[in-house]
Amino acid sequence: MSLLIKLLAAYLLLINLDAFLLMRADKRRAQRGARRIPEAALFLAAVLGGSPGVMLGMRAYRHKTRHAGFSVGMPLICVFECAVLVGLLLIAAMGG
Repeated sequence: MSLLIKLLAAYLLLINLDAFLLMRADKRRAQRGARRIPEAALFLAAVLGGSPGVMLGMRAYRHKTRHAGFSVGMPLICVFECAVLVGLLLIAAMGG
């Protein structure tokens, strides 16, 4: 496995863990009535590769599941990111 693929895997693991923990933190803040994490920050984490982490956080904490932007937007972001990832892996496999 090339170094680039290992770095990409490590990055995706970290960004998804971060996105999941952001959802947990936002849910806890919502329950306490504390200042919330902006939705833009959650979407930024998703766009940077953390959409699976956000979606897992949505399900695990039952958070933002009724918001159309999240329930529709996150899967769309994830599909796009998966397509990009497959494309990158195919390019890497062809020696590019």
